[in-house]
Amino acid sequence: MKIPARYPAILVAVAVLTTSLIVLQTGAVGAAPKAVTTGTAAPAAVPPPAAPPAIQEPRGRVYLFRGALGPIFSLGMDKLTDRIKQAGFTASVDEFTICGIVADRAIREYRADPAPIILVGHSMGGLCSVLFAERLQEEKIPVSLIVAVDPAHATHQVPLNVERFINVFLSTSVLGGGDVTPKDGFKGHYASIDLAQHSEVTHINIDKMDTIHEQIVAKVKQVSAIAPNSEGEALPIRLVVPPDAPIELWDSGMPVFARPGYTLDSLATLYHVPRWSLIQLNKGIDGVPLIPGQRVVVPRHLVPPPVTAAAAPPAAPPQPTTRR
Repeated sequence: MKIPARYPAILVAVAVLTTSLIVLQTGAVGAAPKAVTTGTAAPAAVPPPAAPPAIQEPRGRVYLFRGALGPIFSLGMDKLTDRIKQAGFTASVDEFTICGIVADRAIREYRADPAPIILVGHSMGGLCSVLFAERLQEEKIPVSLIVAVDPAHATHQVPLNVERFINVFLSTSVLGGGDVTPKDGFKGHYASIDLAQHSEVTHINIDKMDTIHEQIVAKVKQVSAIAPNSEGEALPIRLVVPPDAPIELWDSGMPVFARPGYTLDSLATLYHVPRWSLIQLNKGIDGVPLIPGQRVVVPRHLVPPPVTAAAAPPAAPPQPTTRR
């Protein structure tokens, strides 16, 4: 397209006008603009905002296993697998019958790229998760977390390479009901949660319960954020959840020591745990005054430490008041 002849003249006029304005403002072409003084000091330069902390990608591989007739009775494991994937983790679900094959694959994946290993199994899949951990122990590979969901009675004891084991089960179940215990010398976190008194829970629906799924996903998220052996002394806990109590998957217990004025109720309030759990974990404690210095086992959840700008010493817990 041909440019009209008048356009260069217009551009020259604009350039001349712009140069004249600059001369009027600065006094000379090329001179620096004069600073405008207002009688006050110029404001200090504002530093740029700090860059947001880098977001840590979820780390960990989750291997889930169905029980016998899994495509019919253990489909809750498929739903849980999808939820774990949505949280950003690598997860797969398989039949317990190929447990050894998947374990060998996990060993190769760990050798190529070490990352926390999490195992979840329902029924015979729970048995598989422990056999899987035994296979990894032979290769000196740690297992960060196992959640057994009403595992089979034949399930072995928890091997020593497991850092965190949770058994949520029905002690009265014929199809499941595996009361899995840790081996001698186990140093990890252990919790046995018996739901036998919850009549609404069965071996067929326990793997499909949203409240259990939500808590398992939360624990998978915690695995990458908590360093092993960073939570102090780990005490094994065994609890039978009362029929009217919510289902809560604790990780282990911790010792606390009573101070003057402590009561069971004030301890339960201070540590956000139900009173019944303290009674079950500390035989003979109900109805007896606590003695200052007395050791009490309290159930706990392992949670990542809060991220703060500067580390500060932990504040002393508030003094509970004696009930009248």
